[in-house]
Amino acid sequence: MEPSTLNSPPRAAVPPLAARLRDVKSSPVREILALTARAGVISFAGGLPAPELFDARGLRDAYSAVLADGEVAGRSLQYSTTEGDPALRAAIAARLTARGLPTQADELLITSGSQQALTLLATVLLEPGDRILVEEPSYLAALQAFALAGAEAIPVPCDEDGLDVDAVERLAAQHGAKLLYTIPTFHNPTGRTLPLDRRRALATLAARTGLWLVEDDPYSELRYAGDPLPALATLPGAEDRTLALSTLSKVAAPGLRIGWVRTPPELRHALTVAKQAADLHSSTVDQAAAAHWLTHVDLDAHLRTLRGEYGARRDALLGGLLDALPEGSTHNRPDGGMFVWARLPDGWDAQALLTRALEHDVAFVPGYPFFAGTPDHATLRLSFTAHDATEIGEGLARLAAAVRSVT
Repeated sequence: MEPSTLNSPPRAAVPPLAARLRDVKSSPVREILALTARAGVISFAGGLPAPELFDARGLRDAYSAVLADGEVAGRSLQYSTTEGDPALRAAIAARLTARGLPTQADELLITSGSQQALTLLATVLLEPGDRILVEEPSYLAALQAFALAGAEAIPVPCDEDGLDVDAVERLAAQHGAKLLYTIPTFHNPTGRTLPLDRRRALATLAARTGLWLVEDDPYSELRYAGDPLPALATLPGAEDRTLALSTLSKVAAPGLRIGWVRTPPELRHALTVAKQAADLHSSTVDQAAAAHWLTHVDLDAHLRTLRGEYGARRDALLGGLLDALPEGSTHNRPDGGMFVWARLPDGWDAQALLTRALEHDVAFVPGYPFFAGTPDHATLRLSFTAHDATEIGEGLARLAAAVRSVT
């Protein structure tokens, strides 16, 4: 025995973890990102914006402005209101209104990324044992937030155009579900977009049945083909039944952790109280810098740059993906966003292929963790935004080599 341990007191037992964590699984995406952090790996795994496209200069200028000596810096470094920086709320409201979703600043609650908005919604609206409808497959971090609240996610069948609205109505009645979580535009993980006729049907359904809609919209400004579609909250019947979430993570920088939820009046106070209990308010200085950036940058020009580059990267992935995957594989062709959804032939397992792919210094995300119901182990998600067209070509060549090593 080492001398230093002779008189050491016994270690206390680890306290039991809360039951609410029992059904919350760790994110395989986060774990895969850790595996792919080593130099030389080409990763199609994470939904990461391209860092070389961040407006670093504009953001640096924004922080400099809000940290200037005197009263401005004092406000930017002080406690603030829970609802969020008034200038930031006004800038976001103006942007949403210009894009066709009329919004007043006082309808917005600023959150620490849209992920916190999901957690707050679950806290306010869900009791342990409640059931919530989700697309099948669905955004993994949303499934985690609902599980942490003790809710059960009920999968709604989808086709290549997204949600089956008739199934939404049937399952809501069958399970007593009070809300539907959806990413209708450039869905994560599949990249699908819900057509206008289904959006209208969903809005009508919400008005008729009282179903709440949670519309998560982080990707719609990253459109590379086709015409924009209206937000659910603008459609007749859904105006007062929709909580609309979004973020600056995909168009500015995820490190800002600036998200928001547009709330109907009935839920505004409850969500604010939940936010107070969670963290008092989001970072004051980050909100101030984001507000300055939004009001001084030419955001439309910035978005044109993102769309041009990301669109070319999408095309590079789509142009070589089938040749890289096993014969008989299929994939979709999204009009925007960050993801392509693929399926291997029957009998293939995407997790097993990932193991071989990592040996060839290339990665993707197996699709199975995104399923609330029975997972499809032949599916996979590939993100095209983090690498340029040349790197994407090399990544596909490595993926093809991994496939050949299996066959």
